Parts: sequence; structure tokens; C-alpha cells
Amino acid sequence: MKPRNLAIVLTTGLALTATACGGDSSGSGGSGGVSITVACRPAKTAPKLRDAWDDDVATFEKAHPGVSVKSTDQQPCFDPKTFAAKLAGGQMETVFVVPVTNYGDVIAKRQAKDITASTGVVKNFGDIKQDVRGMVTKDGKVYGVPNVSYSVGLVYNRALFAKAGLDPDAPPRTWEEVRAAAKKIADLGDGYVGYGEYGGGNTGGWHFAQALFSRGGEMVTDGKAAFNSAEGKAVLHNLHDMRWKDDSVGSRVLIGWESLMQQMAAGKTGMMLGAPDVITDVTQKFQGKAADYGITGVPGGKASLAGGEAYMINPKASPSQTKAALQWIDFQFNTPGKGRFDFARGKANGEAVGVPNNDYMGDSPTGKAIAEGRKANAVLPVKNYEPYVDAAPGITPKPEPEKAQELYAVLDVAMSAVLTRESADVDKLLADAESKANSILARR
Repeated sequence: MKPRNLAIVLTTGLALTATACGGDSSGSGGSGGVSITVACRPAKTAPKLRDAWDDDVATFEKAHPGVSVKSTDQQPCFDPKTFAAKLAGGQMETVFVVPVTNYGDVIAKRQAKDITASTGVVKNFGDIKQDVRGMVTKDGKVYGVPNVSYSVGLVYNRALFAKAGLDPDAPPRTWEEVRAAAKKIADLGDGYVGYGEYGGGNTGGWHFAQALFSRGGEMVTDGKAAFNSAEGKAVLHNLHDMRWKDDSVGSRVLIGWESLMQQMAAGKTGMMLGAPDVITDVTQKFQGKAADYGITGVPGGKASLAGGEAYMINPKASPSQTKAALQWIDFQFNTPGKGRFDFARGKANGEAVGVPNNDYMGDSPTGKAIAEGRKANAVLPVKNYEPYVDAAPGITPKPEPEKAQELYAVLDVAMSAVLTRESADVDKLLADAESKANSILARR
């Protein structure tokens, strides 16, 4: 899973005017038309993706006479450094993206339009998984159109498994098996890391939550921290023992999402927790060898941290803008063979097609059409991802806890401690973290 609020590079030069930010309440595009602003135009550094986006805008406008689409240059779409200020200032585009961690906040602040009466404009809205739609629904009202949903698994290097005498087609299913496999990979020699883990930059706490859920633990219950539990202690004790007894997690404390991705792509790290999009970035962005990487279900399999995002509509949008905005969402983000689901075009443009990185439509007709299109145009070894696909139906997706980033920062301390200090006291670390977390959670 890509922590969109962690691994962000702010594109400079963003200059939003009131009109460009959806502030045109009339929605007039001149001559009786309507204009909308939309986020997420690909960056200039990805010219093929940017050209494809611009082609889609032209195609959409031709199919919807009178509608004018203005794209804003901001990549990644969601930037935690600017999101809150833009939201508070009412400066969001007519159509803007919101990560699942921020759904509740945006809705509570009335910064997303109630689209309950207009969801029919998105033709396949009913095919979106009920639990995913439920995340953008409050008090019976719908405030967004989900377009991404995924859960965490175990990404692993199949080539290293084979080199260490492990079966790449039988990846670990339990944390005990992860530890045993990591030891064998680390024993290959200097520079080999059996299992990679984070220790800071909020990614340590983020991965703590993933491992906790996989063991059946909870981060927050009834508004109070719940991670100082048998499951939480097991997470830290296991990591401590892998570091200090097995020497299988390396000696570097990795901080920030890309650091572990880069280490994984270098070809000497055996496993890491991650969603399918990790495969995409390891092989495409960091030049890992595609044939080497696979993914399976999260170890333990009790539950898996889920992530995702939705598109929401600026509450200032007029009725005509709202309709045009939903038509754009329908065309660009939710229709098989169109927009981002034009896998044939993606393949031609050199995109890493084939990773099962989005399951928001489930096994609905639309979901099946998307999966078939992805498989038919795959350039990556889809067989390597079958263990993840097979395991997914039996693993309960679990959303991120409230005040997730603040809690992750608190738990960074515990994760870093067990990776850097052999004498680390797990009980005290979790007790201290629990106290700090409860103070954070008490601030409403």
C-alpha cells in the first residue's frame, strides 16, 4: 500500500485561482455551457501519461458538448502539506481525490457535496463493493465515488526464495514461517536481508498496525488505544528477535516509504509488507526485475489493513457542475476500457499492467471486466500474484484507525527501538505509546 500521505513530492508552481478551484458557483463555461476543474493530471515528467490524460479530456468534452474540463497540475493528487489548507479555504477543484484516511474529516467539515440523488450518473456505482461504498456514506447520504480499494499482503522476492532453497510457489502464511524464511535468506551472505522493515517517518507505526491487524489485534477500541495487547507485544517481540537473534532484518533503520522499496528493488531483500502497488513501483520506478517479485496474503491472515481513495465534489459546485463532475468520474475512473482502465493503451505506453492493485468492484460485472482487461494486456507475470488473489477473499479488510498518522508517529518510537536496541523493553515501549496515543485520541 502506498501511504499517499507519507511519500509525497510536492509539485511546484501550483497556482489556483478561485475559478480554477471550483469557486465558480455558476458553473458557466460560456455560451450556456458548464466548466469544471479536475485534479490529478499526470506530471510533465510522465509525458505519455500526461498525453493520455489530455486525450481523455478531449474525448470526454467531445462526448459531452458544452462541458469544459480544466485540469490542475498537482502530483501526487493528495498532498498532506497542502490538503488541509486547501480544504479549509474552499480551494478544492470541482473534482478532487481524498484518501480513505481523510473521508471522515472531509465529510464532517462539510467540504464534500452530498451526491446521494445523483449517484445514478455514475453508471456502475452499484457495482462498487458495499463495504467500500459504505466508507463514503454517512447518515444515509453519499459523499463520494470510491475508485481504489486494496489491502496489504506480503511482497516477496521469488528469486531469493529459490536461491535460499525455499519454494517460491509456497510463500509464508504465518509469522513463524516468515521468520524461518527470513533467516534462510539472510544466511545467503553479507548484504542479504530476509525481511525488510521500517523504523520511522510514520512508516514504522504504519507497518506496526499492519502486522497487528494480521494477528487479530486492534489499534483503537471505543476511542482508546488497544494496541498494548498480546498481539501488539507479539509484533515487537518477533521483530526484535529477528533483528537480534536471527540477524535477518538488516541493521539499517529505514525511514520513509521509498527507502524500503529501493532496498527491495536492489534484489537482496526477501520480503516486506505491502499492497500490490508495491510491485508496480519496485519494478517500474525502482527498476527491479519484474519476474523476481510476487505477492501473497498477509501473514497470519486474521485481517489486513485496507486502503483506498475516492473522488468527491466541491460543495460549491452548481447542479450542472455536479452532473458534469460525476460524468467525468464515470468516464475517467470507473469504466472498463476507458480512462485509467484503458489497459491496452497503458501497455502501449509502457505501464506496468498486470498487478491486481485494485479490488473496489469485487466480482461484480464491472469488476470482472476490469480484471479481464488487465489480464489480457498484462506485461507483468500475473501468475506471481495468484497467491494474493487467492488469499484475499478469506482476509477481513480493516480501515485505518482514527488519527492514524498521529498514532503511527507514536509507534515509530517502539518500532525503531526494537530495531536499534537489543535491550529494548517491549512492555514499557507499548505502555508509553499507549499513554501518548490516549492523549491524542482524547483531543476531539
